[in-house]
Amino acid sequence: MKRRDFLTRAAIAGAAGPFVGGTVPSFAAAAQGRSPNEKVRFACIGVGGKGDSDTNDAGAHGEIVALCDVDARTLDKMGDKYPKAKKYYDYRKMLEELGDKIDAVTVSTPDHTHAPASVMAMRMGKHCFCQKPLTWSIEEARLMRTLAAEKNLCTQMGNQGTAADGFRQGVETVRSGAIGAVKEIHVWTNRPIWPQGIPRPKETPGVPNHIRWYEFLGAAPDQPYHPAYGAFNWRGWLDFGTGALGDMACHTINVAAMALELFDPESVEVVDTSGIVDHASYPAWSIIRTHFGARNGRPPLTMTWYDGGDKLPEGKKAFRELLYGQKLPDSGLLLVGEQGSFFSENDYGAEHTLLPGDRYKDFKEPDVKLPRSPGHFTEWVEAIKTGNPKKALSNFDYAGRLTETVLLGVVALKAGTKIEWDADAMKARNCPDADQYIRRNYRKGFSIH
Repeated sequence: MKRRDFLTRAAIAGAAGPFVGGTVPSFAAAAQGRSPNEKVRFACIGVGGKGDSDTNDAGAHGEIVALCDVDARTLDKMGDKYPKAKKYYDYRKMLEELGDKIDAVTVSTPDHTHAPASVMAMRMGKHCFCQKPLTWSIEEARLMRTLAAEKNLCTQMGNQGTAADGFRQGVETVRSGAIGAVKEIHVWTNRPIWPQGIPRPKETPGVPNHIRWYEFLGAAPDQPYHPAYGAFNWRGWLDFGTGALGDMACHTINVAAMALELFDPESVEVVDTSGIVDHASYPAWSIIRTHFGARNGRPPLTMTWYDGGDKLPEGKKAFRELLYGQKLPDSGLLLVGEQGSFFSENDYGAEHTLLPGDRYKDFKEPDVKLPRSPGHFTEWVEAIKTGNPKKALSNFDYAGRLTETVLLGVVALKAGTKIEWDADAMKARNCPDADQYIRRNYRKGFSIH
């Protein structure tokens, strides 16, 4: 049986399987059958950081019945704003106790918890909004995409730039052939802007009273608490985050991915990097090249990713010479076509310029092909109310494939070798050892299997 077929069947079988504590949910249909006129009932998992705005978006679009966070201070602060919501430290307990009272979840946790929380909710028939990158591993992205389709759930990944009119106009422009066939893409970022490329801390301070460390670790390997893993800093650690790639690529390559179908690449290689430190912390800077074959009549192309910002050696910024003298932004995207180039000056593709400028001074935007969005979160809630999973443009069918492309670069970094990719089998043809980075082991009680 192909791996993809196995995961599909496993997702279906898992939907009827037991959860933590032996509870077998019997209310999956309830979330699907609510009237569009009724308020959507949300449970919000992770309510600090980006979870703050995601929770407030949920509160503006429906009723918040539960809040979950591993930081008691963060949880209490949000609880004061939504006093009718029941508070939890463990999303598993929350879903078991309140499953039939929840229609949808938001998951705004560190990357390593995205899939365990989302998969549990989705198997219970809950619609899901999950922050980017969709998952910590490629296997998780494949499973979440499969689950969403099999259970006909309305989903959305939190890459909010997808909702911008300028983003959708950019997709239409590239698809129109305005710059000709694209054979070369460069994308760069100022990330990491958190500590990264550093040794693992050796101190083992006590766990603060307001932190639930066991619940924070979730699926990750057991290890002592240290504040270096907290707040924004978890992104730089292999156990919890996905580094600069995971943080930004779902934004910065998004317009190119949607316009040019940048999925299931043939191979990924690390061109250069400062290196992973202590088998624990992502590099201070990296250059990663992904090779795509022909796709529905489009020619093969390469996409080169540069992270590290000011830490990236100046001589390695090859994209600078392709900008026709344009000012170099901290982050950007450049699509080099046979007739011209598409240059995005921000992280989302919404602001863009066609180069060289004199060639495109009379350029007229192509006809509107993509629906314009009422707002990223609103789009998802409207999908739930109308029962149309495709209404949210960054649904898990698309977002899962985008996340797989992004995380292949992370696999290449960890494996330290070029990855020849077999998408159907979800395997590196040339590197069996890479399997440990394509999927993961889970601590007891937090598995997606």
